[in-house]
Amino acid sequence: MRMRHKKHGAERIAACAELLIAPVEGPPADPSALFPAKKPVALEIGCGKGDFAIGMAKLHPDWNWIAMERVPDVACLALEKAMAAKDERPDNLRFLIGNAQNLPLFFAPHSIDALYLNFSDPWPKAGYAKRRLTHTNFLNLYRELLVPGGVLKLKTDNADLFDFSLEEFEKCGLELLRTTRNLHAEDWARDNVMTEYERHFSELGQPIHSAWVRFPAGPTGEPNEK
Repeated sequence: MRMRHKKHGAERIAACAELLIAPVEGPPADPSALFPAKKPVALEIGCGKGDFAIGMAKLHPDWNWIAMERVPDVACLALEKAMAAKDERPDNLRFLIGNAQNLPLFFAPHSIDALYLNFSDPWPKAGYAKRRLTHTNFLNLYRELLVPGGVLKLKTDNADLFDFSLEEFEKCGLELLRTTRNLHAEDWARDNVMTEYERHFSELGQPIHSAWVRFPAGPTGEPNEK
């Protein structure tokens, strides 16, 4: 369902400017420079209304978190939610409004330590495979963005997208660290932070599929990796 256009959306986003990464002018940025303290950087692509990013920033204050959202009206809600929670979390969360295809314009190569894809659009129609965020084209983009040994974590309710993603991971030679078709039944998911979609699907009794993959080569220290 398409979200209704937000009244005064631009002004509301501007009011949250302290949490918003501005458009890049010049060379791609070192994301660590966007935060008060230098820490490993995690990026969520498609943050929705922000519950996951806000929760992870609070749960893992030893990491810096960037939440990216393509739709400004959705990003507006996430930004306002983060501003309201400002006193409950460290200053380690920023938001970026943009398209994943443009990530190389925003961030320098090999500058992101971990990447999260939560309930991405499955683009189920024939001929739309290249739009899926786990298509080989995007995986090659992430390879350039992540540090060597960087980790990607996927969550989805869509079994077809999950199967497609596993095939693409194998094509790209990624190391499969963990995989499950029922995330909430796994002991290692005790600290899982749920998204808005995830809560909805779980209440309907729908299983959540998840996979963690590493882009070769060395350890990353990614939170909850072990």
